[in-house]
Amino acid sequence: MSGPSGRRDLRLVPVAASVWATALVCVHLPRLSWWVVCLGVASGIGVLVLARLPRPGLQGRGGLALVAVLGCAAVALTAALAVPERDAAHDLDGRVAEVIGEISSSTSTGRDGRLWFDVDTVHAGTLGAPERVAAPVRAGVDPVDGLDPGAVVRITGDVMATDPGERAAAVVFGMRVEILRPAEGVLGVAAQVREDFVTRATRLPEPGAGLLPGLAVGDTRAVSEDLNAAMLTSGLSHLTAVSGANCAIVVGAVFWLTGLCGGGRRLRIGLALTALAAFVVLVTPEPSVIRAAVMAALAMLSLLCGRPSAGLGLLCLAAIGILIADPWLAATPGFALSAAATAALIVLAPPLARGIARWMPAPLAFAVAVPLAAQLACGPIIALFAEQQSLIGIPANMLADPVAPVATVVGLLACLAAPVPPLADLFAASAWLPSAWIATTATVSAGVPGGAALVVPGLGAAAVVAVLSAAIGILLAGVSPLRGAADLWSRRASTAVVIVACGLLSGRALLAGPLVTATVPQGWSIAACDVGQGDGLVVRSGERIALVDTGEDPALLESCLQALGVQRIDLLVLSHFDADHVGAVSAVVGRVGVVVHGPTGSERDVDVLTALEEAGATLVPGATGLHGVLGDAKWRVLWPRAGSAAFPPGNDASVVVEFDGGGIPRSLFLGDLSAVPQRMLAGQLRGTYAVVKVAHHGSADQDPALYAQVQPTVAIFSAGVGNDYGHPRHETVALTEATGAASLRTDTQGRILIGLEGAALTVWTERADASDVDDPE
Repeated sequence: MSGPSGRRDLRLVPVAASVWATALVCVHLPRLSWWVVCLGVASGIGVLVLARLPRPGLQGRGGLALVAVLGCAAVALTAALAVPERDAAHDLDGRVAEVIGEISSSTSTGRDGRLWFDVDTVHAGTLGAPERVAAPVRAGVDPVDGLDPGAVVRITGDVMATDPGERAAAVVFGMRVEILRPAEGVLGVAAQVREDFVTRATRLPEPGAGLLPGLAVGDTRAVSEDLNAAMLTSGLSHLTAVSGANCAIVVGAVFWLTGLCGGGRRLRIGLALTALAAFVVLVTPEPSVIRAAVMAALAMLSLLCGRPSAGLGLLCLAAIGILIADPWLAATPGFALSAAATAALIVLAPPLARGIARWMPAPLAFAVAVPLAAQLACGPIIALFAEQQSLIGIPANMLADPVAPVATVVGLLACLAAPVPPLADLFAASAWLPSAWIATTATVSAGVPGGAALVVPGLGAAAVVAVLSAAIGILLAGVSPLRGAADLWSRRASTAVVIVACGLLSGRALLAGPLVTATVPQGWSIAACDVGQGDGLVVRSGERIALVDTGEDPALLESCLQALGVQRIDLLVLSHFDADHVGAVSAVVGRVGVVVHGPTGSERDVDVLTALEEAGATLVPGATGLHGVLGDAKWRVLWPRAGSAAFPPGNDASVVVEFDGGGIPRSLFLGDLSAVPQRMLAGQLRGTYAVVKVAHHGSADQDPALYAQVQPTVAIFSAGVGNDYGHPRHETVALTEATGAASLRTDTQGRILIGLEGAALTVWTERADASDVDDPE
């Protein structure tokens, strides 16, 4: 960027950053908002006074300073005015309340099977007498038809207040939901159009059928769990989220088609913005979509009108306006990603397109450069909070991104052609081919050994990703932002960074693929897989394998099983049916002999067992006294008691199993039991255990007497990095260590392997040196 206008645009960046920082402070510390308003107004008056003084250079700087302080004051004022309404919603914490309001977002299926959506609350309060409360809430209800944006609903359920910084003032766990008024007008029409398109698309063959509605209108209801996991692993999940990329495609397509028909610049801009508004209504005008549409429209129009230098300034002003309207967006990763992606579209996409055009036609180079620039800019932000980084993302995007605009545009045409079914079917079938290409790319990319890496999110990971992204951008563009000798050295340094990264990734791919088993010691008998926040433990005696729970992510479980050289599972124990214990069952379907399972409580639980049984597994309900052999080892179920009505299906009815002999140290796996059933279980335990899998990922709800009784040598805590529950709790770690146990944690040590050599346990951890632990027996 050069010239006076470019310099002026750059000067707006710190202004937008100051408003953003103020929004973060005010939403996390709302009681300070009025103080910030007063400070901002006082500062604004001071700037106006200083601007009138006859000092050279103050005029331009004074204008920017005035925009900054007034923007900060406006953001603080919005947050301050919302405090009373949000406090009223917080007062309902822990109560059963009635909430009446209009749905303002699309629905998504949560881990608990509920449909979750945002509600702009009109009334909330005690049953039968709710009072007016204008605060947004997040609601989860059992699935029903008609929960479309624009519908007015009455929800009765338990209310939980949220933390400061959350956009929703409260979360409602609905027990009953009633649709008072279905979506009407354009929102009602849009809902019906989306439903018709999903029905039409899912009549097409897989792969690609379920993905097509996600690519065209952001509706991911028909995307299978396996494909969704593959999209995440391959770094292609952004294609199914309604983001700035989708909006940019719509604006660019209409702008180009209007120009092709001879339309002038004003007509092209008018039609492009009209089409974008219609697209926002079609895919649901929720805040995240409106935010993405505003930013993408500014970016694309600045590029298409031939004035990219104005784009960065417009982006800063748009960000300030959006934050003034909704300061809570400042605390959401989505806002940061949108801003970064849009800035990359303005600043990075043009030089990337020129550089890539050395190897392909210019239009195709531009189609690749737009999403690639967004990914390079967003990578460091994602590394701040994501536990998994896609290493195959850039080549996967280079393969998939060129056809994504075709799927989006033609899919939208299929939606609009719904009144003429033959034409709509033709468009849907035409959009199926690029959709199938993207689905296949995601599946193949996700299966590449070492295609994804588990990282500890934070500033360190973000710095590494930022360096790599900058190096890739400089190499592809062929130039750097620097000049003279600095430009030459930056390109040489970028080349070195990419070569080193490719070497490391190639080595990792070999170790995660053909040489994967070479990285695992052979003497293990118990393995705690690092499956994130969940359980996934492998037990081996001779050639026989048992798996206790699966975790939630099929890719993480499959990676662990491959590293351990496990192909067939003789015994699968599903302690209970929470997603973090059975969510990755799809990774082992067709490879299981016997399934011992806890009591079922819903149709989803039954579906999990049905899939295993239809693939050849034998189902056996787990209850006290059930026993068997695994190679030369013996196993026995200690809990739950058969036919007991004391504990419903779930955590406290977890299957608790012990293993002993055959090279396996005496081991106890406690599922997710809380303290009460632990006390009841203690009477059935005999002797001590060398290995104990601590109940419920190390939650605070434990029975100290049980651990004092079993005297474990090592205590395994299976938990995810930075999980929202604070697992394992420090008091629980202290509890087990007080019994003399060594703490082994998958969140800090990764995969854990335990072997038995004579009377000693040998422990290997993925992120620590091996150590020997003497067995007191």
